[in-house]
Amino acid sequence: MLLPRQKTPNLELETLDHGAFNLSTDIAELGVVICYYRGLHCPICAKQLMDLQSHVDEFAKRGVTCIAVSSDDKQRTQQMADKVGAGNLKFGYGMSLAKAKEWGLYISTSRGTTSIGIEEPALFSEPGLFLVGPDQCLYYGSVQTMPFARPHFAELLGALDFAITNDYPARGEYSGEV
Repeated sequence: MLLPRQKTPNLELETLDHGAFNLSTDIAELGVVICYYRGLHCPICAKQLMDLQSHVDEFAKRGVTCIAVSSDDKQRTQQMADKVGAGNLKFGYGMSLAKAKEWGLYISTSRGTTSIGIEEPALFSEPGLFLVGPDQCLYYGSVQTMPFARPHFAELLGALDFAITNDYPARGEYSGEV
C-alpha cells in the first residue's frame, strides 16, 4: 500500500502526443494527477476521462498537470483519446501490470465483450486516482476494486484549493502499531 508523504513508485511510459513521461522529472510546480483507467473497453472510464479533460486547465492554473494511464496498447489508447476528445490531456499507454500492482491497483481478468461491444484484455488494472506532489510523494490516493463510484474532479479541485490555502498536509501517513 502506498503511504501519503512517502515517495511513490516511478512511472515511465510513452504518451500519445507528448513524448515520454517520467514521473520523477515531469511533475509540475504543485504536482501531477495520475488517473489510472481500465482501458478502452470501459464506458465508465470514458465518462471519467471526459470529466478530467474538462478540468485539465483548472488543474494547470493551480500548478498541477494531469495524465491518464492504462495498460492498453497505443492503438486502443488512441481510440480512447479520440472518444473522449483528449485535447490537452496527456494519455500514457502500455503500463505493465507489474507497475499497476506496484501502485496498489487491483488486477481483473477478462469477462469477454463489454456492454459497448469491446473485448476486455485478458488482464487489466482497475481504476486509481493519485495526486503526487512535486517531491514525488503521495498526497492523495483512491484505489478501486470496481469500475463504479469514481471520485469527481471538481471535488478534487476544491480539496486542492483548501489544501493550498491552508497548507493542509497529506493525511493517512501513520504506519506504526495500532
